[in-house]
Amino acid sequence: MKHVMEALKRREAEEKLPVLKLEIDYELVTLFDAIKAEDQEAIEASKQRLSELREQLLEWS
Repeated sequence: MKHVMEALKRREAEEKLPVLKLEIDYELVTLFDAIKAEDQEAIEASKQRLSELREQLLEWS
């Protein structure tokens, strides 16, 4: 049973990691746009979202 659970977790990670990476890329573009526009509220929101995505990435890696 332990091996089955490990295999399922690995497969789930393999599927989740590319999606997380795309979300991070999108959020980095959003942050870049907010910095160019000097929109402090959007900058902070984007930084917060990137922090959450980073935690998820570390969890699944």
